[in-house]
Amino acid sequence: MELKLSFTSNPLECGTDEAGRGCLAGPVTAAAVILPETFRNLIVNDSKQLSEARRNFLKPIIERDAVSYAFAHVYPDEIDKINILNASILAMHKAIDGLKIVPTFISVDGNRFKPFGDIPHETIIKGDSKHLNIAAASILAKTIRDAYMCKIHEEFPMYNWRKNKGYPTKEHREAIKRYGITPYHRKSFRLLPQQLHLPL
Repeated sequence: MELKLSFTSNPLECGTDEAGRGCLAGPVTAAAVILPETFRNLIVNDSKQLSEARRNFLKPIIERDAVSYAFAHVYPDEIDKINILNASILAMHKAIDGLKIVPTFISVDGNRFKPFGDIPHETIIKGDSKHLNIAAASILAKTIRDAYMCKIHEEFPMYNWRKNKGYPTKEHREAIKRYGITPYHRKSFRLLPQQLHLPL
């Protein structure tokens, strides 16, 4: 099914979404994208519905064709200070702030957001599977965050972030139990069932 271009008829509407909210390690990453009115793509969809190969195929197309796009990371130390919901919203704000063109409307995936200046916004549950600009933002956020996790995997290969991307897989939790935590882990998250016995 072809997604709608935007939530409104506003040509400078941006879509924004985040990736990595449920991870035990690494940043939460957000992207913001303004697509041209002429943009059409039958493959673009919620990044979770796409294979890694398709996401990586679509990333340069979105970057090439977008009127403007930007991304931002919020790292574990900040996540631990302000909680993951606020960190996710902060990442989206930073991404929007990074756009070269100021949007006149913001479409947000999900149901929680804080006003960005005086720009009107709308939260849309499962917006990444309904609107192209949010779907495009989800693809950029996911691919950019995945690349970051592959990079820090080289520093701590025992956690296999190249594969699990920091999500709470059994393998990841076993590695935490065996090796302890790194500066990339979110200390405010429940990293192991017996949190008090976690080697720091």
